[in-house]
Amino acid sequence: MAATKRHGELRLIRSLVALILFGMAFGYIEAAVVVYLRSIYVPLRNATFSTVAHNDLFPLLAVEHLQAAGPEYVSMLGAELGRELATLVMLAAAGLAIGRNFREWLAGFMIAFGLWDIFYYVFLKLLIDWPESLWTWDILFLLPVPWIGPVIAPVLVSVSMIAAGVLVLWRESSGRPIQVGWLNGANIVLGGLVVVVAFCWDFRHTSAGGWPNPFNWPLFALGEVMAVTSFVHALSRRHEGLSQA
Repeated sequence: MAATKRHGELRLIRSLVALILFGMAFGYIEAAVVVYLRSIYVPLRNATFSTVAHNDLFPLLAVEHLQAAGPEYVSMLGAELGRELATLVMLAAAGLAIGRNFREWLAGFMIAFGLWDIFYYVFLKLLIDWPESLWTWDILFLLPVPWIGPVIAPVLVSVSMIAAGVLVLWRESSGRPIQVGWLNGANIVLGGLVVVVAFCWDFRHTSAGGWPNPFNWPLFALGEVMAVTSFVHALSRRHEGLSQA
């Protein structure tokens, strides 16, 4: 029993170290890519919107602006969309590498995602002194529509994902896997979808060249509370065996 417990603890530590190193390194890569992209798109933005400050991301460049600038810009947009999809695949693969089952895979993905996102902003701040604050607006994703929000919002999501992922792996390593259940699981997924909707809420306005409207904090908070409280409820359930996991 003692040997098994020790093995579980060592495996947990090894998995967390691997995910931390991966998340930090991938965060730097993401930040470096954005630095390169800015060197390409800032001159185009300055030429298109003469009154825009150097570090402003809005208004967004429309496809028409890219087409007018040249076919290479349209090709780069396609490459960027593919890179975003590849990023999610890489994060999922990191979770798969440390996971022995679906719970551990999902936990590994959440930890890798959260660390990648947080260290992305850390390294951007070190490289180009951006964002100015946690309340600075950012373009989070472009798939399937632009996700827009202040930096603090994705950081809060990332902190939640890291905490949940670590707890899942810890419980797995101690032989007491979290019994999520279908109702809690559905609420966690629904809460996550509500958060995504909050990020995409203003996409029609921003895609049309408008400045972001105030962030939909009530919708974002609803999604976060739904997901977190459902996870905490699952965490508090007594262990009833793997057959009901």
